[in-house]
Amino acid sequence: MVEILQKDGTWVFDGDALRLTPGRDKNVSLLRRTLGEVLVPLAAVAGISFEQGKKSGRLRLRLRDGADPLLHATGGRLTEPHDPYRLTVEPDRYGVAEYFTDEVRTALLLNRVPDGPVTGFLLPGPSVPLSVSAGDGTAAFDGERLRLEWNWKTEDAKAAAGARTVAVADITDVEWQPAAGLENGHLRFTVRGAATKAPPKYDPHAVELWGFKRDPLMALVAAAVQARLPHPSAPGQAVHEPPTPADDHDALLRRLRELGDLHRSGTLTTEEFTMAKQAILKRL
Repeated sequence: MVEILQKDGTWVFDGDALRLTPGRDKNVSLLRRTLGEVLVPLAAVAGISFEQGKKSGRLRLRLRDGADPLLHATGGRLTEPHDPYRLTVEPDRYGVAEYFTDEVRTALLLNRVPDGPVTGFLLPGPSVPLSVSAGDGTAAFDGERLRLEWNWKTEDAKAAAGARTVAVADITDVEWQPAAGLENGHLRFTVRGAATKAPPKYDPHAVELWGFKRDPLMALVAAAVQARLPHPSAPGQAVHEPPTPADDHDALLRRLRELGDLHRSGTLTTEEFTMAKQAILKRL
């Protein structure tokens, strides 16, 4: 096991997964503190890098495309202070950071983990229930239903429609967009049978965001919902096997062990684990 402990957070690698825990320093973003500890299975990692600087360095973990619902829901728009896969490293720990990087890279090579996209989420997304108030409303999600409520700043036409409760089964898409410059951001849900081209200010299934401190927390609601929608690369499928670099006996056994770890951690449900395991056993 290898560990690096910093004010910004603590990263631990045990050979099978990385445990990323945000620090308690005042400079750690509200989003990272609210998200809490993130367990990243090795199978979800595409790469890792360490960049030295004069005052501090950066450890950066790169995940495979489609592995994390948070990264998918935010579409690369999550700025660095809120990125849970970045760790600020003090100069006196550069050696530890380099050693940590080498250990993860070695494990990726030994386990022959591909760095390409996956067709099923390998991380579970933020914990639920989750409720965030920002912009012109409050978004609450319990894992099955989304509820949108409005505040005194909501446009009258949208507020007049009242609060909305939508089953996750009726949501077909989710988008989080931060405010940038003079452009407001939004958290928007596409609901089956209720699609609209109205701006978020008037859309009863969207929360308009104005660039304040709590806005990034809406990304957590987006990710929690996204984690329960069909994976974009495999619509209608509960789980798909990522391609193995070599379809041999040892590679398949390693994949079985990885699936077992994902099941024990709660990333995969029992049904999803059983389906994936049966697919591998047929190839042994």
